[in-house]
Amino acid sequence: MENTSDTPDNARKTNQSSQTKAESLPGPMDVLRGARAQLAELTGMEAESVSSFERMEDDGGWMLRIEVLELARVPDTMSLLASYEVTLDAHGELSGYRRVRRYERGRADRS
Repeated sequence: MENTSDTPDNARKTNQSSQTKAESLPGPMDVLRGARAQLAELTGMEAESVSSFERMEDDGGWMLRIEVLELARVPDTMSLLASYEVTLDAHGELSGYRRVRRYERGRADRS
C-alpha cells in the first residue's frame, strides 16, 4: 500500500486547512471591540478604554484590562472607575472577567 501523506495534494490540503483556521480567527481590533461589547453586555457598564491587551501563548486566547465607569459623580474627577481583567478564547469569545481595581478618576497610582 502506498503512503499518500507526503504527496503534494495532501500537503496542499493541510496548508489550506491551516490557512482557513487562521483566516477564521478574529484580528486584534475585532477582539478588542468584541471584548468591550461583551463586557458592557454582562455588566451593564460601558468601557471607557483598554489599558492592556495581549495574546496568551498557551491557548491563543487574549487577555485585556478594560477601564469601566462604575459610578458617575460631579465633579467628574470624583467618578469611580474600575479595571476589569477580561479573558477571551482564540475566537474572541469572553471566557471570564474580574474586577481587579477600583479608583477615583482624579487619583493617580502611587509609585
